[in-house]
Amino acid sequence: MDNMNNRTKKPTSILSYWTVRYLLIISIGLLLTALVTFWWIQQEAMNNRMQTTGLLAQEIADRSVGTDGQLAITQGLDKLVEDRKRFFKVAMEMCVIITGPSGELLYSQPPLTDEEMRHKLNDTLTDSRSPEFKAAAAQIQGDQGTLGQVIVLQSKRSLRHIPQEEITFFSIIIVFLIILSWLTIYLLSIKLAKPIQRVAAAAAQISGGQYNIVLETGAKEREIHELLVSFQEMAGKLQQFEQSRAVMLAGVSHELKTPVTSIKGLLHAVREGVVEGEEAGEFLGIALLEAERLQRMVADLLDYNALTAGIVAVRHDRLEAAPLLEEILYQWKLTQGEDVCEPILHLPESRLFLRGDPLRIQQIIVNLLNNSVQAKAQDRKLQLTLELAATPQGSAEITVTDNGSGIHPESRELIFEAFFRSTAKQSVLRGLGLGLTFSRLLAEGMGGSLELGSAPPQGCSFVLRLPLAG
Repeated sequence: MDNMNNRTKKPTSILSYWTVRYLLIISIGLLLTALVTFWWIQQEAMNNRMQTTGLLAQEIADRSVGTDGQLAITQGLDKLVEDRKRFFKVAMEMCVIITGPSGELLYSQPPLTDEEMRHKLNDTLTDSRSPEFKAAAAQIQGDQGTLGQVIVLQSKRSLRHIPQEEITFFSIIIVFLIILSWLTIYLLSIKLAKPIQRVAAAAAQISGGQYNIVLETGAKEREIHELLVSFQEMAGKLQQFEQSRAVMLAGVSHELKTPVTSIKGLLHAVREGVVEGEEAGEFLGIALLEAERLQRMVADLLDYNALTAGIVAVRHDRLEAAPLLEEILYQWKLTQGEDVCEPILHLPESRLFLRGDPLRIQQIIVNLLNNSVQAKAQDRKLQLTLELAATPQGSAEITVTDNGSGIHPESRELIFEAFFRSTAKQSVLRGLGLGLTFSRLLAEGMGGSLELGSAPPQGCSFVLRLPLAG
């Protein structure tokens, strides 16, 4: 039930999703920063005001000494305290106490009794008894030593007090930063969402079978530009793949249908008595040849699919190259006619060992030789040359060269593509066009490669590279 609810729940847009989350994160972060900053400002304000309170206590102590060096509480002390409160901008929650040498109360502002004074101060009369107040004390020094002391009490609340104007200004800054952050995130989300929306719309078109996608790839951001360009290229490759798939299916269907139609027509003619005797036997022989051709095409298709899926196992044996090539050429020549000359084999002076699968190597070389026979020129016998050599890169090169009709320049880049067949082969021979593709896959499966070599004056050449055995 929960899974069904998750599937039916409408997804949130990237703009709403990230804007809300980033706004919450930034707002919480700014508020926490504001609280920490506000606390720090309060502590700094309290420390600064306590220093100011200490200066006030010291000034009152200095003014409490007469010209004769004795303690003197003047009538203007109240006015002095009020003036200094306004000058130092200290709060009204302040109490100034002056005591004599024995701790007796001499002066207080506001007025206090001795009992009230001792209730406010600790037993030593140097600090506040209440934790809600802080005290600053200064000794009254005369000619004969300490004459008394001045204690200034001030509440912690007043020491930490921050004017309303400053709180309002600080709050405006926090709100402004939150709005600015939201606007930045909103614009950034829109900037990031637009290319993603375009890609999503293009993906929806591709899923609907429309591969002709055009995206604006002029984004300034490198990552977004690469995303759009890559998606554009992917759409183009998918379109080519779809076209190739359609052509492949049409070609495969045609090539498989042709021998089936021929077999059906030949057998139908024999069964209905249209041909009899030796001619009927000839028709049956042709039908068998067509069945063998059909079997080969189906086998090629199955082998290609198996190899591309990684099902076919390839061995990596240590093989001596020269005897293997000699045996392959000997067996192949037995199946050829007189219009094919004896293949020429060039071998190195020293023994050469390579690593691969002898059966797969035979498949590749026989396929190359058969392709040369199919490309035989009409005005001359086919001459084949095989050359074995070692390369400095640690591989063995087997070059197969013929003097046939060659490969058209326009087809040189396509001959290894699956189901590709040149125009000449399409008009003369029937097949699926998987021989060279299958051969290259086999070579790569053995850790080597199969490439088209440099074009000789007549015919063509292929180079099979396989790793040397240690």
